[in-house]
Amino acid sequence: MLEVINDFLSGKVLIVLIVGLGSYFTIRSRFVQLRHFFHMFAVFRDSLKGSAGQLSSFQALMLSLAGRVGAGNIAGVGIAVTLGGPGAVFWMWVTALVGMSSSFFECTLAQVYKRADGDGLYRGGPAYYIQHGLKLKGMAVVFSILLLVTYGFAFIGLQSYTVTHSLQNAFEFNPQHTGIVLAVLLAITFIGGIKRIASVSDLLVPIKTLAYIGVTLYVIGTQIEHVPAMLETIFKSAFGLDPAFGGLLGSAIVMGVKRGVFANEAGLGSAPNVAAVAAVKHPGAQGVVQAFSVFLDTFVICTCTALLILLSGFYTPGFEGDGIVLTQNSLAAVVGDWGRMFVSVALSLFVFTCILYNYYLGENSLQFLTRNRAALMIFRGLVLALVVWGSMQDLSTVFAFADITMTCLAFVNLIALAMLFKVGMRVMRDYDEQRRAGVKQPVFDSSKFTDLDLDLKAWPTNPPAAAGKTEVEPQGAPAAQR
Repeated sequence: MLEVINDFLSGKVLIVLIVGLGSYFTIRSRFVQLRHFFHMFAVFRDSLKGSAGQLSSFQALMLSLAGRVGAGNIAGVGIAVTLGGPGAVFWMWVTALVGMSSSFFECTLAQVYKRADGDGLYRGGPAYYIQHGLKLKGMAVVFSILLLVTYGFAFIGLQSYTVTHSLQNAFEFNPQHTGIVLAVLLAITFIGGIKRIASVSDLLVPIKTLAYIGVTLYVIGTQIEHVPAMLETIFKSAFGLDPAFGGLLGSAIVMGVKRGVFANEAGLGSAPNVAAVAAVKHPGAQGVVQAFSVFLDTFVICTCTALLILLSGFYTPGFEGDGIVLTQNSLAAVVGDWGRMFVSVALSLFVFTCILYNYYLGENSLQFLTRNRAALMIFRGLVLALVVWGSMQDLSTVFAFADITMTCLAFVNLIALAMLFKVGMRVMRDYDEQRRAGVKQPVFDSSKFTDLDLDLKAWPTNPPAAAGKTEVEPQGAPAAQR
């Protein structure tokens, strides 16, 4: 029954929601993700600067990448190629392209409606913009419960199962022992709260991402002469034009969208929870940064994994096996047996940061539902118990259940985004107008949005920069000065 429900929701409803609404957001915003594409790199550079006692936009980006760059980039891509053929990669790209627009608006709205939480920190996310933007408390509670169940519990167990069994295959480690060690490391990190979680993510996310990209690019480089032909195969297979994969057209679309959404999470309503914690000058800047994270996740990392698999010579049509084994053996076919170990180590780092991310999403949901300190301690204990329990279980049923609740999350979030789209467009236009006027770092002045339920501690009226101190790029200045 779970599989039937899951196939209907994630195979039909999810495709319409993610691709349909994402396309609508893209067209109405005049392709915001493409208009601001090169600007993303400048905003990313500026995000490296932070204020003492506050979480910077860069830290929020690393925290969101901790969740986006995970098992989905290794196992998920492998599953997509196994069940959907090379064409699934193309539909992952399509999902990411329109998802960049959805991510821009959901993360921008998360910033608009965020609430000051004391000590220079903030909380926000879909539950907050549903409650304060739509005035639908019940809908916000439903979203928080779905997020708590999906990320706070189900996905944590799945991540634990994935990494412990991968390490067992590569190094013959006992899964239970690995689960206990993982739980202890997580407990030490949890104690420090969001600041320590962000600090650990700052350290591990760049390391795991750059190391993985570096190794996969090496493999791609050794097979560079075959890359054009492989890209042609991906495009042909996406439309059923390649004879070897002609019967997989439907599966290519479904698996490409499903695994693409699982990998980059655009539109699910998860990333806005961490996007809201950053101290930024304008909500649009955080929207741009988070759109960049979708690009990095899918167009860079997932593409690297896909080309690694397709160029290795290990993959053949009709391959039977899980995504992790496919990726491990594909790398081993090129670099030798150490490739299997590298994938397991990389997956361990990916999963560890993913669990931190999932934990924070669960904590943020719990804090929206109740501020009871005892409830938070119980939640932490349950998460650590799930890590150990998940290392010893076959979680196929839990995975199907998590897929269903994840689709429900996307449904609630995307409907809220559609209802708040006019607000998102107003904020985007304010950001665009300031950029056209030559303002390097646009500033959000809440006095222009008095009709919105904003937290004035987070967004004061007439901030100093908006009153005339904003640095403006000289108009008509010599190129060397500009």
